[in-house]
Amino acid sequence: MKSFSGKVLFLDRNDINTDEIIPARYLTEITKEALKPYLLEDLTLPAFDVEKDLEEKAIVVTRENFGCGSSREHAPWALEVNGINVVIAESFARIFRQNMYNCGMFAIEMPKEVINHLFSVYAGVETIISVDVNKDVLIIEADGKSEIIEFTVGEFDKTLVREGGWVGYADKNY
Repeated sequence: MKSFSGKVLFLDRNDINTDEIIPARYLTEITKEALKPYLLEDLTLPAFDVEKDLEEKAIVVTRENFGCGSSREHAPWALEVNGINVVIAESFARIFRQNMYNCGMFAIEMPKEVINHLFSVYAGVETIISVDVNKDVLIIEADGKSEIIEFTVGEFDKTLVREGGWVGYADKNY
């Protein structure tokens, strides 16, 4: 099973689309690895430096409608090949969310109040989040403090995560 813990990248914006996650000009690449250097290359946020800010990050916390735009599976692939297997947001574009689970990755939706809390308490501070797949909780650690926040994910989506995605699930069950 993939790792579901690590340092957090906070992206404080709604509607981050698939072209910003992985620009369309790279969709001709034939391996996931070839997508690696281009993750978030076209994302524009104040004070965001893609090279510096992505370093060693494993989890993204963001606002609403993450992954809107085209339905390309390349967007989750670009996250995955960069070691990011969890995105926590208020909401996701439907196809992007399902592509995440199909790849064995977490797309965890949280209420706006929880996302606001995460940004107000942890953005700008080195923060580590661990996802406990069995207990449905996020364990958040920063500045010597820890906090546990519950989340809800459907059982089939959790099964896809445990199996490494749709291909792993199909191999085991068909």
